[in-house]
Amino acid sequence: MTKKLEQVWPQDFAERYRQRGYWTGETFRTMLAARAQEYGDAIAVVGGDQRWTYTELAQRADVAAAGFLALGLKPGDRVIVQLPNIAEFLSVTFGLMRANIIPVFTLPAHRLTEITHFARKSEAVAYVVADKWDGFEYRTLADSVMAEVPAIQHSIVVGDAGHHTAFNDFAANPPLLPVEDVDPASVALVQISGGSTGLSKLIPRTHNDYLYSIRASNPLCGITPDSVYLGALPVAHNFPMSSPGIFGAIYGGARVVMAPSPAPDTAFPLIEREKVTITGLVPPLALLWLQAAPKTGHNLSSLEVLQVGGAKFMAEAAKRVRPVLGCTLQQVFGMAEGLVNYTRLDDPEDIITDTQGRAICTEDDEVLILDDQGNAVPEGEAGNLLTRGPYTIRGYHDDAAANARSFTEDGFYRTGDVVKRLPGGYLVVQGRATDHINRAGEKISAEEVEDHLLAHPQIFDAAVVSIPDDFLGERSCAFIIPDGEAPKAASVKGWMRKRDIAAFKIPDQIVFVDEFVTTAVGKISRKELRATLRARLIEEEAAKKGQP
Repeated sequence: MTKKLEQVWPQDFAERYRQRGYWTGETFRTMLAARAQEYGDAIAVVGGDQRWTYTELAQRADVAAAGFLALGLKPGDRVIVQLPNIAEFLSVTFGLMRANIIPVFTLPAHRLTEITHFARKSEAVAYVVADKWDGFEYRTLADSVMAEVPAIQHSIVVGDAGHHTAFNDFAANPPLLPVEDVDPASVALVQISGGSTGLSKLIPRTHNDYLYSIRASNPLCGITPDSVYLGALPVAHNFPMSSPGIFGAIYGGARVVMAPSPAPDTAFPLIEREKVTITGLVPPLALLWLQAAPKTGHNLSSLEVLQVGGAKFMAEAAKRVRPVLGCTLQQVFGMAEGLVNYTRLDDPEDIITDTQGRAICTEDDEVLILDDQGNAVPEGEAGNLLTRGPYTIRGYHDDAAANARSFTEDGFYRTGDVVKRLPGGYLVVQGRATDHINRAGEKISAEEVEDHLLAHPQIFDAAVVSIPDDFLGERSCAFIIPDGEAPKAASVKGWMRKRDIAAFKIPDQIVFVDEFVTTAVGKISRKELRATLRARLIEEEAAKKGQP
């Protein structure tokens, strides 16, 4: 029997959020219908040579919905969506929601290991991919997924479908019959967590909570019908999806421009051609843009706001945004589980460059900064960030162990971030309290990578840690005890690539050691071990650079 997909707040909280106007009863279906009515002939999305108006986007969503239903999919079914930054991302997504089918968003970088996990955990019945992207053949991946997960009954391909179901053929189906609208408290979509232990968890988001986050983000980010949002990062990420992201742009009647790559040589021409006003990047890409902008021949003067999030943006780099790009920096710090913080566009420059912003909902985003014993720390001191509010989830899907670790009995989400809170509620991110590696905005579970390494025949034990990195924010380093003769680091990385996992999970650095330090009784926790190894490597690297 399929496990129920839901996200439930206690009744008193839900009633408060409705009374205060956070939850309005709107759904993604009614939202798109209203925008098509209001902005009909305005351009909604640009992708490659496609330019769709709001009317056309709504029509294409209807066509997609009819096609999914014609395949036999039913309201409440779950569908894995693995699409790059193409216009069809929006027609597929809104089409699924139009049919009351729930998209489960995955990243183009994910491979067989991750996709089969998401498919089984979500109990998905279909899988949507592009034919090829960035040199990778997704139709072959779809074949492998269907072989591994028999519950996946349909693979739908955007582009040349081969023997799969062609998304482009949906237009031949009869028009969409009326579909009853859903309860706004029901799940609209599923996102994936960074995965603090093992493979990523599933995050159900409701129409009520997710649309509030989008709606409340728009004024803080300056979104108007004249805005042009560039989807530069993979738009299946929460940041470029909803903060304000592509959904925020559609909500505000603005234009979405899909960038096939965030690289300057791809993004800069799009900024000039489409008069892009706002986009979001992770810190390494922001550094690339800062490096490339003074040398470009493209006119970037339309850009008004550069958002940087996903990982901490160092203050010295942040101070270069306005002089180099001529636009306002907006720092964004949030999570797919809920809480989103922004610096405000009219904040003093030192707040914009030195903090990661404050919460969207000043009244009901409850933020706690606690020490390891659960006591509140004084303002300005570092502590563990916990939060609850009208758009922060109360639990992961079907994962009792993760929920026990991640949520308090009174509903606060333990984010795993260590922050300082300054006057006015502004947060300064200090790092992670958990065994996460935040590599250029991609959250990697140390435990998951260790599990892969331990399957190698020449590896006895492995511990994976995060190391500060000027470009990536953090890089991953695997400390390995070999079983016999040590393999070459390059061969270990090559072996990892054959494990059908996302490339960003392959360790950046490999260090071979003879043993791991233990206590007198021969025991040490994995967390303590990782901390010890991390500190040792940082000390050694500092010594090589001649630092004290």
